[in-house]
Order: sequence, then structure tokens, then C-alpha cells
Amino acid sequence: MLVSKGKLKAKMLEYFRQVEQTGEPLIVTDRGREVLEVRPIGRSARVEEVLATYRAGGGRGTAGVAEAILLEPLKTEWEEVGE
Repeated sequence: MLVSKGKLKAKMLEYFRQVEQTGEPLIVTDRGREVLEVRPIGRSARVEEVLATYRAGGGRGTAGVAEAILLEPLKTEWEEVGE
């Protein structure tokens, strides 16, 4: 879900509640540019989300980043599943 800084300021609690209820991250924009991401604590990105961002060309600064670097945060999650 995308929201501008101005709209976020006006309805911040409403947006925060929606993020908590749905688990869907909130992307905050400034003059059309994505600048912040708000997501519930404990919700890590799924493998599919990380790879989709990578394959789409980044969108949030991941263009040209090695796939291994993108997957590093998921390594712990995978190790826990294998235990």
C-alpha cells in the first residue's frame, strides 16, 4: 500500500492499524518517490518477495545487488525451518 507523507500525517493511526491487521507493508512516498517502509514487527520478507523485487529491477535500490546479498537475511529463517 502506498501513501504520501501528507496523507500519512493526517491519518497515521488509521494506517498503522491497517498494517497491524493485514500484515501488508505501508510504503511512504515523498513527491512520488518511495522513502519509507512500515511493516509489523516480526514479519520478515518472504523469499518470493525478495526475489520479485530483485528480478523487477530493484524499485528500492536493489538494482545491481548480488542475489546472495539479498538472500542473506533469509538464511537464518531457512536454517530454522530445517531444524
